[in-house]
Order: sequence, then C-alpha cells, then structure tokens
Amino acid sequence: MSRKKIIKRWSKRLALVLIGVIGVMAISLAIGKAYQRWDDDPDRGGMAISDGQFGEDYSVPVYLDQGWDEADSLWFYNITQGSALLPYDFYLSLEMENSEQLIRSPDVIDAFRYLPQKPTFFNPDGLAVGFVKDNYKNKDYMGFTCAACHTGQVNYQGTAIRVDGAPAMADMVGYLTAMEKAMKQTLQETNKQKRFVDRVIAQKNDYKKEADVLADLRTWTNTLELYNTVNHSHIEYGYARLDAFGRIYNRVLQYIPNRDNVFDTLTSVLGADGNYLLTVDQAHKVLEGINETIIGNDQFVLIIQRLQSSEAGYPALNQRNMLRVRNALFNEPNAPVSYPFLWDIAQSDYVQWNGIAGNAGIGPIGRNTGEVIGVFGILDWQAKDPGFSISAYLTKQEKKRKRVDFESSVDLVNLKRIENHLRSLKSPQWPEAILGNIDKDRAAKGKLLYSEYCQGCHEIVDRNNADRIIIGKFSAIEKVGTDPAMATNSVSYTGWSGNLKHTYQSTDVGDIVIAERAPVAQLLTSVTKGVVGTPDPDKNFIRRWLDWLYNLVSSFFDNPIKSSIKAGNYNPDTTADPYASLKSYKARSLNGIWATAPYLHNGSVPTLYDLLLPVKRDGDPDDGEYRPDTFSVGSREFDPVKVGFRTEGYDGFEFKALRTGDLNSGHEYAAGKTEQLNGEILPALTKEERLDLLEFLKTL
Repeated sequence: MSRKKIIKRWSKRLALVLIGVIGVMAISLAIGKAYQRWDDDPDRGGMAISDGQFGEDYSVPVYLDQGWDEADSLWFYNITQGSALLPYDFYLSLEMENSEQLIRSPDVIDAFRYLPQKPTFFNPDGLAVGFVKDNYKNKDYMGFTCAACHTGQVNYQGTAIRVDGAPAMADMVGYLTAMEKAMKQTLQETNKQKRFVDRVIAQKNDYKKEADVLADLRTWTNTLELYNTVNHSHIEYGYARLDAFGRIYNRVLQYIPNRDNVFDTLTSVLGADGNYLLTVDQAHKVLEGINETIIGNDQFVLIIQRLQSSEAGYPALNQRNMLRVRNALFNEPNAPVSYPFLWDIAQSDYVQWNGIAGNAGIGPIGRNTGEVIGVFGILDWQAKDPGFSISAYLTKQEKKRKRVDFESSVDLVNLKRIENHLRSLKSPQWPEAILGNIDKDRAAKGKLLYSEYCQGCHEIVDRNNADRIIIGKFSAIEKVGTDPAMATNSVSYTGWSGNLKHTYQSTDVGDIVIAERAPVAQLLTSVTKGVVGTPDPDKNFIRRWLDWLYNLVSSFFDNPIKSSIKAGNYNPDTTADPYASLKSYKARSLNGIWATAPYLHNGSVPTLYDLLLPVKRDGDPDDGEYRPDTFSVGSREFDPVKVGFRTEGYDGFEFKALRTGDLNSGHEYAAGKTEQLNGEILPALTKEERLDLLEFLKTL
C-alpha cells in the first residue's frame, strides 16, 4: 500500500476518533446540563425559623428576581468544588460540646448565622446552604461550596429575603472552634463517644469498625486543631467576616516548606528570656522521619504534637512558645474582610478587595482554585523524581532534583461550571413591597449627588446588559485611607518557598526569581498554577485529560474578559516594587449594595447612612454625627432607613473599630475628608443631602 493511502486511511481513523470524542463530550455536557435542573423545590430548600438566634423569627425565605430560578439556586448551593472539612459520616453524627444536639442541626446552624435548609433532591440530608457531600478517591466528605460564604439573607418584620450571591453573616471561626471542641470531647467522654460511633457505623458508608472510626476521629481532630492553631488571631472576626487570604496563605505554607526550612526555623526562635526555644538536638528529634522535600498536613500535625510533647528528647513547649513557633512558620491572619458579593464577578476586570486576581483567560479558575485550597481541599502534594509534567513546567520545577506534584481534590471542572453559572446572576433590586417605597423625589436629587461624589469610581451598572464589563477603580491605601491590613498583608507576608526556591515567576514588570523566603503571594500563584496544571486524579485516564483540556481551552475562548491595565489612582508596579498596585482597594460596583451590609472592605461600618458620615477626630464637637466606633453585629433584621442590619438592642458580637484590622476610617468622600480621583475635596454633605443620596443608592 502506498504511503499516500496509508496517511489517508489513518487520517480518516483519526477524524472518526476525534468526532467520537467530541460527540461523547457533547452528550456528557448535555446530560450534565439537564441534571442541573433536577432539583427545583419551589422553596429552594428554605425553611422557617422560630425563636432563632437573637430572638429572630422568620418565614420561609422569599426570593427576588436575580436571573435565577429554583433549579439555578439549588444547583449553586450544592455543586461540589473539592472541599473536605470532615468525613461525611462524622459530620452527620457529631454532637455539640456539652450537648446531645447535632452540630448540623438547624438551631446550631442558625446560631452561627449559616442558613438552615430542608432536604431536597440534591441535599437529601438537609445540610445548610453551601454545606455539601463531596467525594474524593471513593470516600465521602463534608465540604463547603461558594454558597456557604456568598448567600445572604435580609429579615424584615418576620419576612426573610434570601439573596443569592450576597455576603453571608456566617461566623466560620466560631463554627470551626465549636467543631474542634466537640470532636475532642467525643474522644474523651465514653457515652458521647459511643453515640458518635454508633451513628457513624449506622450510616453504612465508609466505616464498619469502631477502631477505624476512632482512629480517623483522632486524625481529623488533629487536622482541625492544627488549622485552628495556625490561624489563631488577636483580631476577633465575629460575624460576617473572615481573613480568607491570610488563611489561604497559611494553607500554602503548611505544604510548601521542606525539612531544612522547618529545621532552620525551630533552631532560630527565641523565647521571652532571649534564649532559643529548641536546641539543635531537640530540633533533629522533632523532625525525625520528616520528608526532606515537602512537609504536608499529616507531618505538620506530627511536628506540632512533638513540639508539645514532654517525652524524653522533646521540648514540651507551652502555648505561648507554640505561638512563637507558629509566627515564625506562618503569618497571623489578622485582616478579616467582609465576604464579597458575587453578582457581576464574572463580568469584572479584576476581583478581590485589592485586585490581586485578574479575571482574564484562566484567571477565574486560578482564583477559585486558591479559594478551594483555603476551604479544606485535600492537597495530596508529593515529592517526585525529575521528569516532565505540565504542573512542573508551569511552576518551573523541570530541572529540580525533586519536583512537587500538585495532586488534589480540587474539582476544576465544577469550578469552571460555577463561574459560567455566575454570569447569569443579577444584583437584587430593592423590594418596595417588603422594605417600603423609594422616595422618587429624594432619589432624583440623590442621583445628582451620586454623579458628583461617587460616579468617578463607582460606575452605574445596567444589570440587564449582557455585555457589561465592571471596571474596578483602584485607590492606593494612603489615598482612600481605609484600614490597610488586608492590602498590606497581601504583599508583605512571607514564608519558606521550599522546592519553589529559585524558580521563575512572571509579573507585570518582568520575571522574578523566588527567594528562599518569598512573598506568599508568589508562592500562592505558583501552587495555583501547579494545581490547575494537574488533571483530576479522581477520574479515569481518558476523562481526566479530556476534562483538563476542555477546561483550559474553553477558559481562553469563552471568557469575555481580556487582559487590561488597572484603572484608578494607585501606585504602579515597578521593578523595585512589583506588587505596589496591590497596596490599594477596589471601588466595587454599587448595584445591589443595599443587601451587602456591613460596609467598607473590613465590615467596619454598619449601615450606608453611617458610611456617609465622618470618623470622629480629636477636636470634633461631641454633638456631631459620626461613624459608630462600637456596634453589634449578627442580627439579620434590616433597617430600611439607614440601610443596613440592626446594630443595637441584642447580644451580638461587639465590633470595636479601635485596632488595625478593625479601623473604620477612610472613604470619607461624602464627609468632605477624602480626595476625589482628581485631587479635589468636595464639601461635606448636609443631613438632607445624605438622605437624598441614600435614597438613590436604594435604586441601584
């Protein structure tokens, strides 16, 4: 047979194979699309609560027109992303500390300000919004979805309004602390332990023997204790806030350092008396058997246990000295921020409070991958022998003696689906039938004030414009004057780079070489590339690679956001300071702003009316109107006059705007204290003008 005929025959065969593969993918996508519509409970899983936290009663939640129907909301609440906080059977069976009440019960969920749900098709066990059963390597886990932190609720006179994509009121730190205490008590108390073991085995899923249940309970208790210890902060978050970036950074630093990095740390930490906490021999003892290239979660748990052990050869560190070691290996997550709203996120040029994540190309997948790393994705990162891999190429490890392989539970396909789903989410419009009519005359006057005072940074967005692009206007922290902690931490926090030492990474002003101790922003970028470059280990070979290829190709071609220069009044990146632009904050779009209290990036201002007031300064008259320095947080009862949640008259979390991380200063444009983009300071608004502007803000 001639060469020409052979080529022709094989070309036909290859074409048929490609057609078959494309056909299979198309059928799979169609089935997946249809499956998303199967849960269409008319209440979207919502349930009424009586005598809830802070005495709040509310009806079955109602929904506003945000472009999503029942199936859209329920799919978003229950779509997995690879999060694994706890074995699923454990979560279903765990009781609260000093109680037989289950930690997943509606009353407990409501107390920590998550949103209770009744069972529906996708959620047969009736877990809270954003709590979901996930599966990794044939084992079930309870993990979080985006909805846990990005679904809000507004209560008004007994009516509950569920707002998709709005900031949660959740106290994640409180819930995780309660979970750790409950697990420890379950290990210690016989009756509680028996009830737990019986429930777990009765699930007939992953556990059949008591010994296996208790062994895993000890393992997961240690894992959660390590997480809570590493992320302890002197800044109390309370409700509605979380230092997500600080915690993501620490998760990276839990896996990237090598044995030498940890040894150097342990032998250099000083105690209060100025002496080293550990001798060289003690450090070697603590690190016996620890992997040379990469540490990881289980080995860090072992290191922490050895550091606290009083057995021969171990240092028996107390809590204060353990914090000294923690501070040398990790960074304190002391910059809690409000959970951002999600409408218009898929149409934004840059996201996150300081614009650290570009939204072009595969940026959304990288951003969401970092989020799953932070919310308990299983990171099976391992040291492997040299050899080509896509993740090694992307992280510039090709020539390393060992390379880190970034296998994980992160579900890249679902992250892509979630981002696509969010494109159809619209901002909520003020529900006049529930919260009262908007004063049209005041709003008309307020529109003129908005044009003068606000629109230079906050463009008015047409939520129905399918081609909309949200331009984030950035202001340097010294110009806008708001609390600097989050932006500063994002570029100043450093850690050991482990195997990424002396690899290259690109920035907007040129390539850099990652040093032995490097900004964690660099390390997060590298490991995110590594995870994105690693096909899902939980699928068969063909599907793994087809899904991976589809994800990356489609991200480039169907993402309407293209690379662009940041807008605003920020300090530009330079070769001397390649992350200067990140020390700024983004002026987000204000459509739907009424449903996103509390305000400023760190949640330090309770209502929109308060945001239009100045901070009280030395010499200001005592009888003036100022932003409150102390107020209660946690209630969902809405104040339609000041536009925000109830701030007094109940025993909520007491927010005090006294320390860096909690400051309520800055962004005082309406008070005549902060410069506009052009350097002009406009006159302070009168009370009537503030009310006019506030009325217009309700219309956005």
